[in-house]
Amino acid sequence: MTEHDAHCQEFVADCRVRAATDLFTHTWDPVVLAALREGRRRRRTLRTAIGGISDKALTDALHRLLATGLIERHAHPEVPPRVEYALTPLGRSLVEGPMAALGRWALDHGDALLEARERGAGH
Repeated sequence: MTEHDAHCQEFVADCRVRAATDLFTHTWDPVVLAALREGRRRRRTLRTAIGGISDKALTDALHRLLATGLIERHAHPEVPPRVEYALTPLGRSLVEGPMAALGRWALDHGDALLEARERGAGH
């Protein structure tokens, strides 16, 4: 095994890498993160901004993102209660780093990816 192969094997087995890639296994999580890029949002505003997300899917995504430290919940002591969600510094680093790079890649190569997918579906 070469040094490169050993490094790649470590990378694949690294639980930090798995934890990072797991962030994209839930369809709505990146969408919620992107919707919070502009700043704090109330749940209703967040759901409207995303569009097409069910209340349960939003609840599940918010719970996962809170548990991973990517977003934070701000409860304001008012009547009626007001709760807002926002990116943490960790969440912002993900949105402005890898997610932004993936977005640029999708804009540059998305048509080719979709064309390849269509060709592959015909086989």
